[in-house]
Amino acid sequence: MLPLHSFLALIKKELLTLSRDIHGMVALFLMPMVFIIVMSMALKDVYTPPATTLSYAVADQDHGATSAKLLARWAQQHGAPQTLPQDWHNEVQSGRLKYVLVIEAGFSSLIDNPGLIDNPGSNSTAKVRLLAEPGLGNAIFETHRVRLAAMVTQLKTERLLAQLPPALNAGANINDSPVVAERMSAGPRPTAVQQNVPAWLVFGMFFVVASIAGLFVEERSCGALARLLSLGVKPWQLIASKIAPYLLVNGLQAALMLGVGIWLMPVIGGEALSLQGVHWGALLLMLFAISLAAVSMALAVACLVTTHAQAATLGPILNVLMAALGGVMVPVFVMPPVMQKIAVYSPMNWGLEGLLDVLLRNGEVGSVLNEIATLTGFSVLMLAIAFLLFRRRV
Repeated sequence: MLPLHSFLALIKKELLTLSRDIHGMVALFLMPMVFIIVMSMALKDVYTPPATTLSYAVADQDHGATSAKLLARWAQQHGAPQTLPQDWHNEVQSGRLKYVLVIEAGFSSLIDNPGLIDNPGSNSTAKVRLLAEPGLGNAIFETHRVRLAAMVTQLKTERLLAQLPPALNAGANINDSPVVAERMSAGPRPTAVQQNVPAWLVFGMFFVVASIAGLFVEERSCGALARLLSLGVKPWQLIASKIAPYLLVNGLQAALMLGVGIWLMPVIGGEALSLQGVHWGALLLMLFAISLAAVSMALAVACLVTTHAQAATLGPILNVLMAALGGVMVPVFVMPPVMQKIAVYSPMNWGLEGLLDVLLRNGEVGSVLNEIATLTGFSVLMLAIAFLLFRRRV
């Protein structure tokens, strides 16, 4: 049995080795931070589509009171329109103008006289057209289309209710809706930052595979491992001594990534990461389970590779594949059903879903036990593989 002071000496050796690998440490801390910033800013409008920032103009060919009412309500939600340019078709086609609302002649008459709407013999073709530029995102386009249709439907309903007998007093409830939409949790709403901070935090933790594998190969090539084994150090003790330093590195990574989301993102124009209602015990357990899984997999890969080229290639490839399949690079909810089924087999997905349960769904320890148990089982498997490979190699 290795004395405690000798085991601590092995851990100190690992910390000294890490402190001398400046470039590797910079990559471990800087890379996920850059991804958080870039991806959060790039996907900001996916979670909060801009309603009042899109440039648009109005072509009112109707000039009626009802069309004016529609445009006033639209401007209230989407901002004031720009002056309609003469060549607005080219402006929209080129993307300099995001969309144009065209109110065709006869629109007010059609709304004010409901009998014309359902009359099959009516020659009225009055419409409200939303003409958008070709590059406008589908989600934003559909949001605007649905809002426009809802406003027109509301105008029709108001006109129909106004024609009912006063005794029904229907106008008193004209703005009441029997539909209520609310989130089950009072926690933070989903944003690009709430998605990307935990996603790239998980990716950064698993990225230690490149550092561990590279150091393992270096120790073998320079004979350090052989000398330690000749002094009576057991293979499992060498592997175990590498776990604690990298758990510490991952802990520092997690603190930095959370700090970036909380304090840096609002400064550069993004939304702040909210920790409202977070159960800290569940969060710390999830971070420890993710870190242990990442370090264990890294050790297994390190015991498998034999050259620096293999260490620099195999680990990052595994990371990218797990990130792509696990919902880190692309959120799982936008994946097709087949990919969503595949995602549940990625260790990064287990960690990401656990963090989202804590950060978005106000999850407690009990709600993330499944993810913690899965990550722990994965860690035990990877450590067993690492030990078998290492013992066979030495």
